[in-house]
Amino acid sequence: MNQTPSTEKRHPARPECGLATTYEGGDPRLFERICPLVDYLEISPDSISQVSDERCTLEPAILRELEEAAREKTFLIHGVGLSIASASGYSQEYVHLLDELFSRLPVAWHSEHLAYTMVEGEQLGTMLPPPRTQEALDILCERVSFLRARYKVPFLLEKVVRFLPEYPGDYSEAEFLNALCRNTGCGLLLDVYNLECDHKNFGFNIEEFLRELDLENILEMHLAGGVEYGGFQVDVHSHVTAESTLAVARRALSRAPGIRAVTFEYLKEAIPRLGHDGICGELTRLRQTLLTPEACYEHAG
Repeated sequence: MNQTPSTEKRHPARPECGLATTYEGGDPRLFERICPLVDYLEISPDSISQVSDERCTLEPAILRELEEAAREKTFLIHGVGLSIASASGYSQEYVHLLDELFSRLPVAWHSEHLAYTMVEGEQLGTMLPPPRTQEALDILCERVSFLRARYKVPFLLEKVVRFLPEYPGDYSEAEFLNALCRNTGCGLLLDVYNLECDHKNFGFNIEEFLRELDLENILEMHLAGGVEYGGFQVDVHSHVTAESTLAVARRALSRAPGIRAVTFEYLKEAIPRLGHDGICGELTRLRQTLLTPEACYEHAG
């Protein structure tokens, strides 16, 4: 990867940047351990919902637990199932889940993957990025504007990992994200591990992307660790953050003045592997290496 030019404008990480992590309920011992270590808890409506009478609703027991946790923490909502980029329309059922969460919990901001997960109502079982065409941009801008008007907190979009060959488009990846932010006022969630997956799988140039991206739009950063499978680096959050991922995170933090949270992501299925000690150790490491005044000074240097 190319080195960052010395003439590039750089910013120290803001002192108000907090630490967040995933919590999906149902594990009170884990909650007790992580709560003193983080400033926010990030929840996914998809992971705390159930199908009842052919409707998707939030699980009552988990919702009660999260309401109790709200006495101590503010939440970030991070979604998968909205399918904001589906040509046939986003999930109205998912919007109902968001309505309930916003009515019950204190939410600082919410985010969604810039992807589609269903085609003509059929679930794909994965997330695929939209084509970067003017038509797709116009559709997405309309949907983002709807979400920003409905929920009076910042809304962020996350670039997802690529699995298929590129569809011919009108914009580069960074230009497309810049246009979405410029036209709607939304922000960005930068998942650093996603960038590394694309770099390893397709030779994606991370530094070129970061130079072209308007980094002032980034409000949240995700960190995670995954695995290689069948020759592909897979977007499965099951490990602690690799040193190479942390190196990219440090460079992004030094140049993105608006980041308000760094989030360690892991799948619920990975908790037995990581262990409570491992999760807490990783949160402590991330705060010390990325968010202390000393670390912020090193980023700026």
